[in-house]
Amino acid sequence: MDKILSIIYDFLFLPVLLVFAKVVAITNKKIRQGLDDRKKLFEDLEKKFQSFDRNKKLVWVHSSSMGEFEQAKPIIEKLKNDHNTGILVTFFSPSGYRNSVKYPYADVVTYLPLDTKKNIRRFVAITSPDLLILMRYDIWPNLIKHLHGKSIPAFIVDATMRSNSKRKLPLIKHFHENLYKCFSRILTVSETDLDNFKEFGLTKKTLKAVGDTRFDRVYQKSLQAKQKKIFPENFFNDKNVFVFGSSWESDEDVVLPAVIKLLKYDPSAVMIIAPHEPTLIKLEKLEHTFSGKARCIRFSFLNNYSDEQIIIVDSIGILLTLYYYADVAYVGGSFKQGIHNVLEPAVYGSPVMFGPKIENSQEAKYLADGNGGVLVRDKFQAYKNLRKFMQDKDERDRVGNMAKSYVLKNIGATEKIVKEVTKYLK
Repeated sequence: MDKILSIIYDFLFLPVLLVFAKVVAITNKKIRQGLDDRKKLFEDLEKKFQSFDRNKKLVWVHSSSMGEFEQAKPIIEKLKNDHNTGILVTFFSPSGYRNSVKYPYADVVTYLPLDTKKNIRRFVAITSPDLLILMRYDIWPNLIKHLHGKSIPAFIVDATMRSNSKRKLPLIKHFHENLYKCFSRILTVSETDLDNFKEFGLTKKTLKAVGDTRFDRVYQKSLQAKQKKIFPENFFNDKNVFVFGSSWESDEDVVLPAVIKLLKYDPSAVMIIAPHEPTLIKLEKLEHTFSGKARCIRFSFLNNYSDEQIIIVDSIGILLTLYYYADVAYVGGSFKQGIHNVLEPAVYGSPVMFGPKIENSQEAKYLADGNGGVLVRDKFQAYKNLRKFMQDKDERDRVGNMAKSYVLKNIGATEKIVKEVTKYLK
């Protein structure tokens, strides 16, 4: 069975994947970038490693995309600062690679090649890693089996496994059982995830629940964000600020009518809205929505601010800092395909509102159970809860403190992960 699955993977799945990517790349800019960037992958990799200090232990950290890499950063930075470890960072997606190519804590940043046996042998021969860390779930069979055969330790960190995971389906489960047994350690975010991994025949020697580095990263970034001061001192004196983060149109259809109604009765209220994709068309559409109902201004024109109640953010990369100013926050994506990061506003002690699609987030589920967050399903609930939080400081503080407490009591996974990693680097 194992040989049959391996043949299917090598001679059917990978070739089909490559052909599919080339076809889709004709119209998909992101995939086209990924293919173009990989054309001289090995030549560039050899040049980059000519100057690497081979006296250092090299930890290879792989992330599928930018989101997973954010979770990897606390681990990388601690390994680099406390253990003087060399760091190789790889990505599958072009967005992750292109946004991180100058990441200062990495010695080398590159793509992961297509998972053929030939590619993997060449990649490992050039880099000679001492240990691999895979973030969450981006597991490539030939890579893992090759490292296992060379006795190079491999970890999965921030690992999750749902009780109803498709990885537990009969044939797929057998495939994953063989893969997971090639890992030295699988470090899960919770005991529940650990128990679900046990169903793959894994032992306590491989598994350990250590927590989730997302809490560490959000806390770390919040400390940095407090120093940025993107608004002047006392800018929001005597104001109550509602930050609407990562908004999609489906969120806006529910939340914006509630905001417009609130502004009629609460002159102290201010909303900062950060669209998920702040394109020119999107910004103009938002401005049209508020036309005749509330005065608004774009963030880039803030020097001309004159008490507008709506600030539309027309840039990216500052959302976590914006949440610092929030008395109340709403996290988007939760009326569409899946909620964005609820920990970002929670770390500041803001009550967190969101829509019903939260199956992708254990953190949102926890907050929604009366622990610092509120789930809203329609315009009426959005208005009711927004008005309550904006006008009742005691209630706002009570719920917000629960949200902050949740983040603070879950930090510390990075320390535990690095401790496990360094055991294998001695």
